[in-house]
Amino acid sequence: MRPQILSTLPTYDRSQLAADLLAGISVAMVALPLSLAIAIASGADPGKGLITAIVGGLLISLLGGSKVQIGGPTGAFIVVVYGVVATHGYDGLVLATLMAGAILLVAGWLRAGNLIGYVPEAVVSGFTMGIAVIIATSQIKDLLGMSVERVPADFLEKLPVLWDARSGVSVTAFGVGLVTIVLIVVFRRMAPKLPGLIVAVALTSGAVALLDLPVDTIHSRFGDLPSALPMPSLPALSLSRMVELLPSALVIAFLAGVESLLSAMVADRMIGDRHRPNAEVIAQGAANIGSALFGGLPATGAIARTATNVRAGGRTPVAGIVHALTVLVVMLVAAPLAGYLAMPALAGLLILTAWNMSEPHKWRGYLDAERSDQILIGLTLLLTVVADLTVAIAVGVAIGLALRLRRRKVPPSDWQTPDR
Repeated sequence: MRPQILSTLPTYDRSQLAADLLAGISVAMVALPLSLAIAIASGADPGKGLITAIVGGLLISLLGGSKVQIGGPTGAFIVVVYGVVATHGYDGLVLATLMAGAILLVAGWLRAGNLIGYVPEAVVSGFTMGIAVIIATSQIKDLLGMSVERVPADFLEKLPVLWDARSGVSVTAFGVGLVTIVLIVVFRRMAPKLPGLIVAVALTSGAVALLDLPVDTIHSRFGDLPSALPMPSLPALSLSRMVELLPSALVIAFLAGVESLLSAMVADRMIGDRHRPNAEVIAQGAANIGSALFGGLPATGAIARTATNVRAGGRTPVAGIVHALTVLVVMLVAAPLAGYLAMPALAGLLILTAWNMSEPHKWRGYLDAERSDQILIGLTLLLTVVADLTVAIAVGVAIGLALRLRRRKVPPSDWQTPDR
């Protein structure tokens, strides 16, 4: 359960500090537009995304069990957060996040981080693809510049609303979003070490401002971004409210734990190291409690940002700390500039993020997988999109474990009646 930073600091040197500084600043440039876009897609104010990247990211790096994990808001939470905010209000989300943090602390203390291996990979793949579908469809409105007051959260209710609003499509907004997507892809292929996300979004948003294009921006829709962190405070607590929000808190805790540990395992393969799963779970608990106290969103380890950190040369938790402090400096000194970011550009960024979340490079492998795994992936995906994430996870894990037990069952000839 010992944080990795305590193991790395005794041998830390100046050359590693230089590498971590560069990596931390680079990943912060990726985290900035993503944090804003994820908060907006979640039905929250964009500033909440920055708060989460700062507070959650700092605590995950300080207390985590991975040397290179980068924490903050992630796309996997958009569906859950949007639903909680729509049903219980933002105060309800803060309380659910606080409860999720407490659940994760207990889980880490009980060494539940070791249980990640029991979650079937097919379930993870299924609900990740389902979340990707929901994220992509949630961004159609902003990508096309549609003037719809409120798009329903439910997938099946959302589609007819978007179809009825098709006459209000803005070619200008769509062009901004499409160019942003193309630029991000080009930068990733031609200059992978360049923070292409922020460069692409900044270029298209700058064109919107300079040419005075009729396109929504963060400022025009939400007003000024916060220029400082708020004072920490507790949400209103009551037993009835906590019982009401317990299912949401459990889902947030499950997602935070699973995504952070999956991200840590990916990072292990990239740097040839081993993370400490229970320390990582405890760090997620502390990060979600901290984020909730400052009014932020749920936080977890972010696979894409962690990979960016590794590619940029980050090898210790110091890079993650630098990332969080860099986002804080941007909030303090450059919040007005961030208000010029164009909504279609952020929508394009999230649609591309959803595409990457679906892991298209694995699709061919799914076709060659066992029939039971194919069914489990499809069922979890379907339930995630048309039903509820809680139902999808519960059903998927239950069926997955049952299938695993069936594969390992004892042959009938070896079975004996137990003693009574």
